[in-house]
Amino acid sequence: MSKVKLDEEEKEILRDFEAGEFKSALTPQRKKQLAKAAEETFKKDKRINIRISSRDLEALQRRALEEGIPYQTLVSSILHKYVSGSLYDATANKSLNSDPR
Repeated sequence: MSKVKLDEEEKEILRDFEAGEFKSALTPQRKKQLAKAAEETFKKDKRINIRISSRDLEALQRRALEEGIPYQTLVSSILHKYVSGSLYDATANKSLNSDPR
């Protein structure tokens, strides 16, 4: 395994870290807030039923298998990313942006 080359600033940070000079800025109140946010993120308290093509379901199942997660978890993750704005349909506004000439 090759050694990573560090510049002087990185070496100084590494020395300080190894000397124990870094301390957490996480307050008990902030830790509580983060724990609550994590709990709410992963809380699954509603059930939905949808109809999709067998072809799409099989593709989802294959993709989930590649990722090493249950396909329901993959679907839930995709939906969460979409509604939170970190996943979007790149082709949704394609017709609005294309020049008909």
